[in-house]
Amino acid sequence: MTFKLGTRGSPLALVQAHATRDALALAHRIDPAGIEIVTIRTTGDRVQDRALAEIGGKALWTKELDRALCCGDIDAAVHSMKDVETIRPTEIRIAAMLPRADVRDRLVGIAALADLRANGVVGTSSPRRAAQILSHRPDARIVLFRGNVDTRLAKLAAGEVDATLLAAAGLARLGRHDVGTAIDTDTMLPAPSQGAVGIEVRAEDDAALAFVRAVDHLPTHQAVRAERGFLAALGADCHSPVGALATIEGDVLTLRAQLLAQDGSAQISDGSSGAIDDIDLPRALAETMLARAPDSVARLFAR
Repeated sequence: MTFKLGTRGSPLALVQAHATRDALALAHRIDPAGIEIVTIRTTGDRVQDRALAEIGGKALWTKELDRALCCGDIDAAVHSMKDVETIRPTEIRIAAMLPRADVRDRLVGIAALADLRANGVVGTSSPRRAAQILSHRPDARIVLFRGNVDTRLAKLAAGEVDATLLAAAGLARLGRHDVGTAIDTDTMLPAPSQGAVGIEVRAEDDAALAFVRAVDHLPTHQAVRAERGFLAALGADCHSPVGALATIEGDVLTLRAQLLAQDGSAQISDGSSGAIDDIDLPRALAETMLARAPDSVARLFAR
């Protein structure tokens, strides 16, 4: 029987789906042809002229795949984890994650934010990136920038903006390692779950769960779980500028986070370390940061 792997149809999503198929085939020593990639067009792919936060948030990337999964049209769904809502349907389970790629953002068009011309224009659809840019360059003008990687690069080349930011992981997966300059995480924390690819199955489908779990990269799964737990504790949504990154060394997990006002005028950064399986650590960090945050930041989160 063919195992059906659902994915969005963007070039990056298809690369990630093929990587997942190859990993599953290798883990189970089967012919990759026994795993069918099923392309499903999502609302997020169809609507490109508005910010996601205005038209339904991250569900626009997942709801069609969720429907196909729950209906049995596919056996598993492949997602960029940063695009997956924090609270998932009870019928669906995150079964595995591939090894995480580069978590950083890459600045494209200029070598550094200091090089942006006065009142320069930066294209992004991410509230986090917009706020982080404005925190470094309050004079910058932010314009909505959506579309796949090639679409955004074409807009940049056409002079619509002076610069944009793209995920290093996505560029690398598309073979575009030479595009832009990586920004250190001490300067700009990434989106929670950035660089991670996850595979979801139906919660009651034990066979699919066992099949997919064979490729689960535990350190990635543990780090992303902490970052998503932090988001859940914040009550963050698509309007909330938040960066978070969990790293693991030995048996210690360290979670760093940043909350910002939408215009970058205020921010709070903090971090915490503890046992990898300490499910209270992300919640405690979120509560501590919200308690210390100025109103311009705290009001963006539903405590």
